[in-house]
Amino acid sequence: MGACPTLMVFFISSLFLVLSNLEGINAVECTGLYFNGNSSYDQNRQNLFSTLAKKVVENGGFYNGLLGESPDRVHALALCARGYERQACIGCLESATEGILYGCQQRNSFTWDQDDEDKISCLVSSSNQSTFGNLQLTSDIRYETDLTLESDKSKNITLFEKEWNAMANETIKAAAEAENSSVLKYYSAVKAEFTEYPNVYMLMQCTPDITSQDCKTCLGKCVTLFKEQVWGRQGGGVNYPSCFFRWNLYPFYGAFDNLTSVPAPPRPPAQKKESSITDKKERRIGDGGIISIIVVFTFTNFLVFIGFTKFHARKRKAYRLLNGSASYSPSDSQIMLRFDLSMLLTATNDFSCENKLGQGGFGTVYKGTLFNGKEIAVKRLTKGSSQGDIEFKNEVSLLTRIQHRNLVKLLGFCNEGDEVILVYEFVPNASLDNFIFDEEKRSLLTWELRYIIIEGIARGLVYLHEDSQLKIIHRDLKASNILLDAEMNPKVADFGIARLFDTDVTGVETKHIAGTRGYMAPEYLKHGQISAKSDVYSFGVMLLEIISGKRNNSFEGEGLAAFTWKRWVEGKPENIIDPFLIRHPRNEIIKLIQIGLLCVQENPTKRPTMSSVITWLGSDTIIIPLPNASPFTRSQSQFESLTILIPEDVFTELNCR
Repeated sequence: MGACPTLMVFFISSLFLVLSNLEGINAVECTGLYFNGNSSYDQNRQNLFSTLAKKVVENGGFYNGLLGESPDRVHALALCARGYERQACIGCLESATEGILYGCQQRNSFTWDQDDEDKISCLVSSSNQSTFGNLQLTSDIRYETDLTLESDKSKNITLFEKEWNAMANETIKAAAEAENSSVLKYYSAVKAEFTEYPNVYMLMQCTPDITSQDCKTCLGKCVTLFKEQVWGRQGGGVNYPSCFFRWNLYPFYGAFDNLTSVPAPPRPPAQKKESSITDKKERRIGDGGIISIIVVFTFTNFLVFIGFTKFHARKRKAYRLLNGSASYSPSDSQIMLRFDLSMLLTATNDFSCENKLGQGGFGTVYKGTLFNGKEIAVKRLTKGSSQGDIEFKNEVSLLTRIQHRNLVKLLGFCNEGDEVILVYEFVPNASLDNFIFDEEKRSLLTWELRYIIIEGIARGLVYLHEDSQLKIIHRDLKASNILLDAEMNPKVADFGIARLFDTDVTGVETKHIAGTRGYMAPEYLKHGQISAKSDVYSFGVMLLEIISGKRNNSFEGEGLAAFTWKRWVEGKPENIIDPFLIRHPRNEIIKLIQIGLLCVQENPTKRPTMSSVITWLGSDTIIIPLPNASPFTRSQSQFESLTILIPEDVFTELNCR
């Protein structure tokens, strides 16, 4: 009996030691330029943070927002770990924002916080630039305890490490390839029974704005950093702004309550003199240990084999569903969902007129809502159109291979019977032309907002032309093919007539001219020459439309490019500026007019690449070249006899009757 108080004191002391040595869990990482308290930036951050917890809960656990105007604009990104309780999420986020507000006076900050009862983890990051869609690996936070695995001499740590590595790899794979409709899609919580420890718990999560591959990269770096710097501790984790990882010998965050663990093989009894092998630390492992290792690794490899078999089977199925499209390769594409027609009929209320968003050259677009509440955009192609079938296969082929925050995301397709349907992410603010060419809505587009739209389109094109594994020429860039999300970030859409090139091919010629009059480059319109510079020309026209607020075809006989060039030569480029921008920085707007004129030069070799455009947009010190004469300075009547195979396809709002 006398030993009980001693054991109790020992237990309490040990618990205190564990808690006192848990480091960095709620730490804030700060980088970038400092700012003064009570400055505009500080006030914008406080105001944005004041509603952040509410916004996260309202949006299903993840929110990306901004407040203020450049250079004091604040971007914030926040989420709660999946399976969160509402009040626990709010409390965690309020604690995180408070930690940043009082602990960080630099423009870039992030923290993975947790509540006092270890029930939930949450992320808050802020910056003066948008990080949405970009993998963030600039800083990390590690936490650990002073308790070590090596302290228990009865455990075979070498065997445990091998089992732990296998578990980490499986958890990364499960998190990054999770297929569900939840906003918090990249998530995995795993509980395993190991030979050396009865239970091991591991949790990984990525922010949902990055790609699956970026999620794998981020989590892989978490595990690698932990192994390199703090391996041997009993539990711990690593946090990056884009992902977090944590493991321990006890459950946490309530993430493991409903999980079924995989039992480990029984540990064999100690044996004296039997055949054995020796590890690097001269410890003996009997035949029973060898059998345990074989069983564990055989079981792990079996699970991996099943996963890969299912993965490739689904790829082959998606490939077959495209009826053998020659331009679709299952080896380098993403898995797509095939939607049942009945599901889409229910989501769109049988393609009701009330759900129509607009109509293009080859089909009608409807808004739909799935059973789980997720909103989608459904493009129902016109029945019996052979050109529509080609567009369908082309768009599926391309959009399954590329992913970028400034490109519209294709979620899946349906081709039952005579129905050919594409399913996209829903973009609530429709297309750019609904704003820029509308007298009332155009007033909402401040110069800062127009600049963000221009830069976003440019980044999407850089990805298509240079940064993706493929080289894609869009061929139909125009304001109606630029969609705007809830925060007015642009997404390039409609890849029905896009062309795919080998990366070492600069351009080709075609007899089939396809596109929209007024946006097509002269060498393409007259000679069928296609290259990345064709898209650069279209981008230049759009840029001038965004600045002027007027359609290219509203300038009779010459077009916006030629009209702008004449005003430039006269020294009056400000004459094309939208009157709504009269109070905005004139020199900055004229700089973009100059970039637009460089993009629409007649000689394609003189036009800049889109990466050069991005460089110019981001610098106030680089000297930008002067443009040469724009094409079509005379009437375009000489081209009126040309047949354009793809109609103008202006995305228009429809009125139900």
